[in-house]
Amino acid sequence: MPLRTSQNESDELRKLDLFADMQEAQFDALMRGAYVQNFPPTIELITEGEPSDFLHVVLEGSVELFAGWNGRETTMATVRPVSTFILAATIKDAPYLMSARTLEKSRLILLPSSDVREVFDADPVFARNVVTELAQCYRHVVKHSKNLKLRTSLERFANYLIHQQSKSGVSNEFDLPIEKRRLASYLGMTPENLSRAIKSLQQYGVKIDGQHVTIKNDTDLRRLAKPSQLIDDPNH
Repeated sequence: MPLRTSQNESDELRKLDLFADMQEAQFDALMRGAYVQNFPPTIELITEGEPSDFLHVVLEGSVELFAGWNGRETTMATVRPVSTFILAATIKDAPYLMSARTLEKSRLILLPSSDVREVFDADPVFARNVVTELAQCYRHVVKHSKNLKLRTSLERFANYLIHQQSKSGVSNEFDLPIEKRRLASYLGMTPENLSRAIKSLQQYGVKIDGQHVTIKNDTDLRRLAKPSQLIDDPNH
């Protein structure tokens, strides 16, 4: 059942770069039409091709963005707190290019797209924040495309592990954040190719048991992966 946003939830939104420093009156106007809803796992939130009625903000849980064509389906991204999706469709008033479903019990804020566009026109700080976020999303898409087109599947998987190792803050052990079937789809691989890649990486000091990853020494892994700031650095 939809609920009005609380002060704590509004404060969480304010921490996002998208809503930072915008006019208080415009932020309040945006929040007046917003509501919060809890969703169980595997619920489809939006469907590609449908009108972009809401901008979604993930407060708790995780959401998979995916797309399908001609009987095939692929994972595009996984969204975790606190972050938005899909901003471009909201601003452009265009159909969603991706679908979204919850991967676990999730709590989201829904902002009517029409309200977001009105505030975009009225608040120059918010408009600048939107442009910045869309520019970051565009650069991410370019880097992901380079990753898919310029690297072998083994190199893509190796670089993914190096990135997750860096995010975990632990030197040599961490858990894969998504199940292997979805990971394979995201990396442009079949589950069978991912299984072969897991076996191949053993010679580079990588052991994967279920979701748990142990990297004995990342020197060999980095030599294989050849990470690049122009592909792998999320801040570049």
